[in-house]
Amino acid sequence: MPRYPQAILISCEIPWDENEEMMEDVFRREIRHVLKHFNHLYVFGTAGEGYAVDTRRFRQIVTVFHEETLGLGESADVHPMVGVIGLSTANVIERLQLAYDAGFRVFQISLPPWGALNDTELLRYFTDVCGNFPDSQFLHYNLPRAGRVLTGVDYARLIEAVPNLVATKNTGGGLARPADLLGHAPELQHFLGEEGFAHGCLLGECSILSALGPMTPHKTWELFNAGRTGQVEELVQLQHGFYQLLHGVFGSLFAQGLIDGAYDKMLMRLGGFEEMPLALLSPYQGFTEAEYQACRSRFYEQFPDWTPRST
Repeated sequence: MPRYPQAILISCEIPWDENEEMMEDVFRREIRHVLKHFNHLYVFGTAGEGYAVDTRRFRQIVTVFHEETLGLGESADVHPMVGVIGLSTANVIERLQLAYDAGFRVFQISLPPWGALNDTELLRYFTDVCGNFPDSQFLHYNLPRAGRVLTGVDYARLIEAVPNLVATKNTGGGLARPADLLGHAPELQHFLGEEGFAHGCLLGECSILSALGPMTPHKTWELFNAGRTGQVEELVQLQHGFYQLLHGVFGSLFAQGLIDGAYDKMLMRLGGFEEMPLALLSPYQGFTEAEYQACRSRFYEQFPDWTPRST
């Protein structure tokens, strides 16, 4: 059995005003909007601009996120996670301590991106970071921006040394990545994107890191349940549908190569949370209102069965 439960994991993006300050009321409403459909959610991945916030903003956002998730009490069955992206062990531990002191016990970390870690440095990083918070759980955000993408063999070496490493977050399609992860490190819960989840389900228990979940919650749950119950034909059909949806709605916008948050803020708005501003923190570029409206038109005209249902 994996160390962390099977789930759908959703990112919450941060709404900024014209002065690059968090729009607190909008952020609170966004969290409540996500919680209508999903109960595993996080802040500060790439989409949530975890690389861009200073400590003051980090504190503010963590405080609000705590009030709107853990503040609801255990009976609410809400499972929040705080991500930390930093350039060193010290940077990461400092921010983790802030979130820990606020009450969080589940965290998402990535490798320091300034220089790719070798095997010795990799083990030291995980033991130093995770070992400082032995009563907490950690998900590793495995992405090329960190300079090294960990393999299933890498995770197998970490499992015994880092007992509170419980999950990974991996994107990218195809069979090779899920086969490697589930073959060598089944003790961890592997969160895969919509394009990789179907392949993973053919090999073992895995979860969804859902970028499109806020845009089409009901279809995301259909995908998850098809994978969990072994409905292979439906699973493959839905995987193909998600591919068509993503490329049919965004189309040529992918050629712009903007950072993740630009797309994820669009996805949040497409799912019905129209209050979400499209702006990102400096120096990164978001999409324009005209680009959003064009995507919205394509979504509602070409994919009516995928548009969000009222709750």
